[in-house]
Amino acid sequence: MIRVKSDNPYCNALGIGIPKLEVAKDHRDANYYGLLIVVLLERGEPATLQQAAARFEEAGVAPAAQALASLKRCKPARAPIYRDGDRYALDPHDEQADLWAFRLGLLPPKAAPLPEDRPAEGPLPTVDAPLKTAHLEEAWRNGLSGNWSAQRVALCVLDAHGGAMKPQDVISFVSARSRWSPVSAKSADYWRRGSAIRVREDGRWELDPDHQALRSARHAVIDRIETRRSSALRHGDPAVIAANQERFERERAAHAEELGRMRRVLLHAFPAGTPQALVLVDVAERALDTFVGDEITRAVAKLAAYDIIAAIDVRTLLRTLRFDPETRRLGELGPPQRTRTIDGPGRTLKITTGLLVQCSCGIGRPFGDETKMREYLAAGELTKLRQRLEADARSLYAIYQYGRLHGTVRLRWGFLDERLPAPWVHRDEIKLRNLKDEARRRGVPLEIVVGSSPGWADPWSRLRRAHVVEEPDGWRSWLVDDTGSVIPEDEIQLARLAGG
Repeated sequence: MIRVKSDNPYCNALGIGIPKLEVAKDHRDANYYGLLIVVLLERGEPATLQQAAARFEEAGVAPAAQALASLKRCKPARAPIYRDGDRYALDPHDEQADLWAFRLGLLPPKAAPLPEDRPAEGPLPTVDAPLKTAHLEEAWRNGLSGNWSAQRVALCVLDAHGGAMKPQDVISFVSARSRWSPVSAKSADYWRRGSAIRVREDGRWELDPDHQALRSARHAVIDRIETRRSSALRHGDPAVIAANQERFERERAAHAEELGRMRRVLLHAFPAGTPQALVLVDVAERALDTFVGDEITRAVAKLAAYDIIAAIDVRTLLRTLRFDPETRRLGELGPPQRTRTIDGPGRTLKITTGLLVQCSCGIGRPFGDETKMREYLAAGELTKLRQRLEADARSLYAIYQYGRLHGTVRLRWGFLDERLPAPWVHRDEIKLRNLKDEARRRGVPLEIVVGSSPGWADPWSRLRRAHVVEEPDGWRSWLVDDTGSVIPEDEIQLARLAGG
């Protein structure tokens, strides 16, 4: 990928040129959330929703008041966008940012280009012109999509025939091209007043040419045709598929190696809102440094040496420490979701980092009592305070490493035993499944630590050997120890290739 350099940090991180909202707004995947990402990429800095709405109006997307209402409804504070006070910022290192850039046409496709001798195809329909029956023939060649409504299907048929039709003629047209059809003679009974199709006095169905649902239906036909053509070409050349897959794996491995070389540090502050003590955990060295009072200034200076910084509510903490969070990759160690409904409506489980540490790493008391630590701080008992804070930091280290190994963390409560995504882990990082694949390829076992979190002084003291066993079809694999007993993978805390 060509890396485009500019003064825009968001675009530099993604390796793209600075986009224009006036161009992106016409992209078929450009919803309000996606266009908010484009606004942030344009600016290269955070923006309020009011500023984004004003930019929407300037670009001709929608009037500012309408745009603001829609932006508030689209849940803007979700990856890769995060909220910073009343402003919204973009995390360009979040893998969702890369995916959105591709969806909006700002990044080129990763697949190999189509061969130049590919068969000629007719021009695609456009949303500004009526469909043709040939377009429907091609779009529905393999049958109708199961998520198309009866109204959308009938709308396409009426659009292609250019006039009102008897319901039975619409049904016959569809039935001749698909074994399944949502359209029936009673479909009109469910269409509300003001819908895209009107029932005339003579019983025929007639479309409203100005209804926005018509453009949506045309979009759906265009997408079906594009998908069918693309799929036919890809599936028609296994060599292209194999070459693409090989290149994807090569790029993923290179990125994983790049991520593995990055220096990482975990931060644990107390009190969280106004830190008077701070623990730094160097992930690679398994080294802890604790700073109290005025020493925190030295701790902040050390952060410049790290590529990835992780903490609970990491952005707020870094701003409190007067360290610009936009200059580094960040890892959020807070829970990926705050609550979980249990036993039906009315009962809610509050999810905290401490609960996830207990469930994933088996640490019974992951974090100390804040009241007691405030007493240590007030009484000047700094040795006890340091000991407790460093124990807390080791708990953060345990959940961080567990998430890196599995890509998820574990939530257990009563009958619940679920996996939640670990937001600090990139999809390309080497995880347990990658180690299993490599062990199988080399014909060597894994060395693992199972059960509760490993000891700090000697993390591999409970080392066990694990062998990869897979089903004949290769779709499923599991780990067994030297006695042949299956090892529960959710309980693995550390893993590495034997002899590695």
